[in-house]
Amino acid sequence: MINESFLLQELKKISSAEKAKASSWFFKTGIGQYGEGDQFIGVVMPDLRRLAKKYFYEVDLKLIVLLLENKIHEVRMLALLMLTYKAEKANVDQLEELASFYLRHAKRINNWDLVDVSTPKVVGKYLLAKPEKRKVLFDLVKSPNLWERRIAVLATFPLLKAKQFDELLMVSEILLKDRHDLIHKAVGWMLREMGKVDEKELKKFLDRHAVVMPRTMLRYAIEKFDISTRNHYLGRK
Repeated sequence: MINESFLLQELKKISSAEKAKASSWFFKTGIGQYGEGDQFIGVVMPDLRRLAKKYFYEVDLKLIVLLLENKIHEVRMLALLMLTYKAEKANVDQLEELASFYLRHAKRINNWDLVDVSTPKVVGKYLLAKPEKRKVLFDLVKSPNLWERRIAVLATFPLLKAKQFDELLMVSEILLKDRHDLIHKAVGWMLREMGKVDEKELKKFLDRHAVVMPRTMLRYAIEKFDISTRNHYLGRK
């Protein structure tokens, strides 16, 4: 029987104290840092993906809730990976259920890797299929919760890949004054990805906003430009 205890035992079999220590440092779990209090047991992503692919068919949303409530980071990641694999197989109605579930439990998706791995494949995929539901992004982007704001940014990834830029541009404008470095990086990353699809759109955004963009956001956004173009926009700071 697949239950929480079984999955925890499967994770412990492939855990590593050395990797746990390294992850705790990398994901900033110290006092006052963005991942304060997060706990790791040291399971690497390929092993997490393998377990998720093996068991996601047998896991329901009730069990995923329990996993998301777990204090161990890799347990929450396993839950989210299983959710993404369910989303891959879902029809539109099933996808709506998964995306609604995801957003109800967004506060447990509480580190940048958890957001980045799962948001585009669950929420982003749903919003691509249901444009009329995209107003949820503008609730998330104004949230005091860092991770909900990052979810708003990463959910635009499938949209921009489909050359639908409006939501990314509006979310990015709202976040120009955000104070958190993890938001600056996320917005810059998505703008850079938009530039790969349509460089003119990125340049239009930069021409309007480069002067006020946080430097990290700007550097991420212009990373794929030639050095002359990068220097042009950096010179506007």
